[in-house]
Amino acid sequence: MSSLRRLFPRGDADAAASQPTVATAPAPDGPAAELTARRDALAERFAQLQWDLGGLAYEMARRDHFRLDVLVRTAARLQEVDAELAEAERLLRLEEAAAAGSCPACGALHARGAVFCWQCGEPLIDRQPASGQVAAS
Repeated sequence: MSSLRRLFPRGDADAAASQPTVATAPAPDGPAAELTARRDALAERFAQLQWDLGGLAYEMARRDHFRLDVLVRTAARLQEVDAELAEAERLLRLEEAAAAGSCPACGALHARGAVFCWQCGEPLIDRQPASGQVAAS
C-alpha cells in the first residue's frame, strides 16, 4: 500500500503546490454560492469514498479474503453521496438556466409558464376539465 501512496499521494501539501493553477470564474453570490460550495464538498467526498472503495477491493483481492458486508456498506455510502451530488448539480443547472423546473418524464429544463415539455411533449401541469358551472361568489 505504501507504494500506492508514493505514486498517488493524497492530501500532500507539496503535491498540491506543484499542481498547475487553473483560472476559474468568480464565485456566485447568495444561494448559488452556498449550493456551489455544497456541490464542491460533495464532489470531494465522492472522490474520497471512491478511492477508499477501490482500495478496500484491492486489499481484499490481494489477501484473497472478501468481506462483502464491508464492501456493500462502503458502496452504499458512496451511492448516498452520489445521489446528493446529482441533486446539487441539478439544482445548480436550474439556477444557471433560470429555469422553473424540469420535466418529470424526461428531465429537460423548462421555463416559467410552460404547459408542455419542449423535448418530449408531456404536460408539465395537471389540467382539470372544466365542469361548466360558475363558482358562487
